[in-house]
Amino acid sequence: MHAELPVVSFICALLSLAPLPWHWRAGTVPTISLSIWLFFSNLINGINSIIWSGNVEIVAVVWCDIATKILMGANVALASSIFCLCVHLERVSSVRQVRTTPGQRRRRQIIDCLLCGGFPMIYMALHYIVQGHRFDIVEDFGCRPYTYVSWPSVIIIWIPPLLFSVASLIISGMAFRNFWIRRISFARHLQESSSALTPSKYFRLMSMSLVQMFWGLLVISLNMWFTMKHGLRPWTGWNDVHYNFSRVGLFPTIFLPTQDLAFTFALWWAVPISTLLFFGFFAFGQDAMKEYHACFRWVRRTIFRVSDKPSIVKDTFPFPSQ
Repeated sequence: MHAELPVVSFICALLSLAPLPWHWRAGTVPTISLSIWLFFSNLINGINSIIWSGNVEIVAVVWCDIATKILMGANVALASSIFCLCVHLERVSSVRQVRTTPGQRRRRQIIDCLLCGGFPMIYMALHYIVQGHRFDIVEDFGCRPYTYVSWPSVIIIWIPPLLFSVASLIISGMAFRNFWIRRISFARHLQESSSALTPSKYFRLMSMSLVQMFWGLLVISLNMWFTMKHGLRPWTGWNDVHYNFSRVGLFPTIFLPTQDLAFTFALWWAVPISTLLFFGFFAFGQDAMKEYHACFRWVRRTIFRVSDKPSIVKDTFPFPSQ
C-alpha cells in the first residue's frame, strides 16, 4: 500500500492547471495541451491508486476502459505537444515570416489542435489493433493499458512518440540556431514579428520544451526496452491475438518480480515528474506572479469579504517660488 500515490497525483493535477489561464489567454495550443493531458493523467493515477489500494478486485470496468485509453493517448500527446511548441518557437525565431496575420494564426492553432488532440485520439483507436485483452489491474496502481508486444505494436505504439521526439530535437536545434544568429537584436525581432512572446518567455518555453523532450525520450526508451526485454511475440493473426478479449489481467504486488515492481513504480512517477518540470518553468515568471496576486485578491474579496484598500496619495504642496 502506497498512501503517497494519490496525494502526489492530486497535487500534481492541480499544479498542471496552474499555468493554464495565461496560456489560454495567449492562445498557445501546445502548452494548453500539455496542461490538460498532464491533468487527466495525474487525475487518473490518483483515482486508480485509491480504488485499487491493496487489492486487485475487478471493479469500475467502464472507468478502466476510458482511463486506459486516455493514458495511452497521453503517451503520444505529450510528445506531439512538445513538437508543436518547438515548431512554433522555430517559426517565431526565423525570418521567413516577418508578421503573422490573424488568419495564419488561426490556421496554426487548428493544425496544433489536430496534432495535440486529434492525432492522440487516432492513436488511442489504433491501440485496439495490438490490445490483446481489455486491460490489466496492478495492485496499488490500478488499471493499466495492455499491449500485445509484437512488430505491429512497435509501429503503432512506439514509433510515433519517438518520431515526434526526434523531430522536436531537430527543430529545437534550428530554433536555437536562429536565436544565436540574431541574439543581439532578438527582442526587437520578436516585437517586429507581432509575437506575444518576450525574450524571457521565449527562453522559458524553449528550456521547458528541451527538458521535457529529453525526459520524454528517456521514459519512452526505458519503457520500450523493459516491455521488449523478452523479445517480440509473433503476430499470429487478429483472432488469436484478440482471443478472450474481455479478460482482465490481475497482478497482486506479492507475485510481481522485484524488478517489475520497481519499474512499475518508476514508470508511475514519470507523470508527476513531467508535471513538476512543466510547473517549475512557469510557476515563478512574471505572468505567474500576476495570476497569484489576482487569485489572492479574489479570495480576499469573495471569501473573506475584505475590500481592497485604496492607495493613499498624500497631497504635496510645493514651496512658493521666490
